[in-house]
Amino acid sequence: MHEQLESPQTLPTPSRSRIASLDILRGLVIVIMALDHTRDMWSLTTFQPEDMTQTTPIYFFTRWITHFCAPVFVFLAGTSIFLYGQKINSKATLSRFLLIRGFWLIFIEIMLINISWSWTFFWNQWGFFLQVIWVIGICMVIMAVLIWLPKRLLVGGSILLILLHNLLDPITPEALGSWSWSWKLLHEAGWIPVNEDGSRGIFIVYPILPWIGIMGAGYGFGRVMRWAADRRQRFLWRLGLGMIGAFILLRVINVYGNPEPWASQPTALYTFMDFFNTQKYPPSLQFILMTLGPSMLLLIWFEKSRHQIFEWLRIFGRVPFFFYIIHFSVIHLSSMAYFRIVHGQWFDLTNTRFDNWPDFYQPSVLRMYVAWLLIVVGLYFLCRWYNHYKSTHRYWWLKYI
Repeated sequence: MHEQLESPQTLPTPSRSRIASLDILRGLVIVIMALDHTRDMWSLTTFQPEDMTQTTPIYFFTRWITHFCAPVFVFLAGTSIFLYGQKINSKATLSRFLLIRGFWLIFIEIMLINISWSWTFFWNQWGFFLQVIWVIGICMVIMAVLIWLPKRLLVGGSILLILLHNLLDPITPEALGSWSWSWKLLHEAGWIPVNEDGSRGIFIVYPILPWIGIMGAGYGFGRVMRWAADRRQRFLWRLGLGMIGAFILLRVINVYGNPEPWASQPTALYTFMDFFNTQKYPPSLQFILMTLGPSMLLLIWFEKSRHQIFEWLRIFGRVPFFFYIIHFSVIHLSSMAYFRIVHGQWFDLTNTRFDNWPDFYQPSVLRMYVAWLLIVVGLYFLCRWYNHYKSTHRYWWLKYI
């Protein structure tokens, strides 16, 4: 049997040992992720969808549903590390693989993903940003060291980091003086200038500390996925409902777990929206509970059901990195082509300041959703071909895509 080489979110394992529910969950969130990037490139607005003073319900929930993507990616990356480690039974081999894969992902983030957004190399503009592929990569590098710890210590420390990292919120980068950059890298996120006038630098979107906690917790979760189905599903029910309950309790108390408390809004619907408006950058405890809790329950559904749509999602979940590295360019180019065909002008919405938007541009929810569906359908056939190609070939470079 040919070796199935997986993406950065997972690790190479033989196809016969893959866990279908994990692939389906991964496929679901990557399709949802494409919706957020379609919004960025097809129907951007002058306001943030989370801004209760300007947003609309459709824009808020379009953005909100995509919050599930990054936590699931990072969590399942940790799960895959555990499962691969069980297969090869060699910490040295696993550690070496994580180091190589981690640095490869950081390279891809800077040299490919950034270009897919900006259409130029970072040295020709202000710098570059570090998002989810970067944080998966750097967390893998860190996990290359952490896997040598006793599993209980690694997993327990990761859970404590998730639970307690919001205690660090009062610390500001400015409090560290010349070391302020380190706090942005670790916890705060933000702009790190690299020249004197601050015009060039690195924008940290995903800081390390909360995300390494999520990956480490996912590593511990890998053992659960090796349990018998009945035992695993009972645990998933308790875990999922427990996390959802903890989110609701913390949100109602409104004291800890999210830097900004929710508040009553002019209407009940907007109050409901604000209740679920938790912080992603960096991910708060409430954000993590809100997203990973329901995901645990989805795994039960995916294990028990055999809908055709789950098989489609499974294709995406088997080659998520391939989907990820091409979908930016597909969405970006198709958006520019649309504006050229319909309005007679090449318009790069993503890289144009809103005060320079042409008169013909207006945000459109309908345009956004139609474009998203068409792009996902088109990418499905490409991913299906690539999944078959990977499963029937053993070229060394396949493990990097």
